[in-house]
Amino acid sequence: MTAPDPRLSINQATIKRADLATALRVTAEAGIEAIGLWREPVQEVGLAEAARMLAGSGLRFTTHCRSGFFTMPEGSARRASIDDNRRAIDETATLAAAGAPGSTAVLVLVAGGLPEGSRDLAGARARVRDAIGELAPDARAAGVTLAIEPLHPMYASDRCVVSTLGQALDIAADFDPAVVGAAVDTFHIWWDPDVLPAIARAGREGRIATYQVCDWKTPLPADVLLSRHYPGDGVIDLGSLTRALVATGYDRDIEVEIFHEEIWDTDPSEALRRTAAGFAAAVSPHLPPIAGRGAGTAPTSTPLESRA
Repeated sequence: MTAPDPRLSINQATIKRADLATALRVTAEAGIEAIGLWREPVQEVGLAEAARMLAGSGLRFTTHCRSGFFTMPEGSARRASIDDNRRAIDETATLAAAGAPGSTAVLVLVAGGLPEGSRDLAGARARVRDAIGELAPDARAAGVTLAIEPLHPMYASDRCVVSTLGQALDIAADFDPAVVGAAVDTFHIWWDPDVLPAIARAGREGRIATYQVCDWKTPLPADVLLSRHYPGDGVIDLGSLTRALVATGYDRDIEVEIFHEEIWDTDPSEALRRTAAGFAAAVSPHLPPIAGRGAGTAPTSTPLESRA
């Protein structure tokens, strides 16, 4: 069997029903070299134990998912959210330090939806910018990059008022790119007629903190959150998006992040096998060769260096 592309990282959401120990084990056993973790499984075992487990796995750490959710007006709920985001920054720094060489300290931020009873999108987006302004000094001190993730517009009301990569870059513009960047997720941005210029802009500004891939196909399930598919199984032009990322000089690991009940119900080892196969077919052909390695050859040294 051909080894997985060494640039593939598994976002833990893809095998959501596996606990942290299982997720780390099956990822390493599959020959995949990197993983992005979620806060809830980390908190289940405790941060110190999660860091120990990650270090023992030999995997690179690519992102910590997720924080944000700070669109509410000033008050106790907003203060609690800001405090929780500060904890997430500390978690990210600790896990990045525990990961194998080439790990990146990237915390993915999902802005949050409209506050209850509100129709003020502009005001909610302004509060996102204000919250990031509060958190940026903490992120800088910890060596963490805050990655603003735009979500598809169908999530604007309840999950994320930042709907395009351009909007994420506009919010990030006032901050150091090493501290505030953007997450480029194919599921959320593929539809945008301005996506390729936005990716080019993100590259010029040095703000591409992470690249996440999966696919889209219809019909969507009743819960549209659970509508992601293996790379290559849908309609997204992963080739053009990946080539656009490569053209910016992006050289980090690439995560596959899938939310889908049937995939979660699949044995995690089989889900990883299918993920790696889809990545090899739909993404790898659009990536540059890795110097000194044949196709499908596992790396012998750190393949990617953090630019954060």
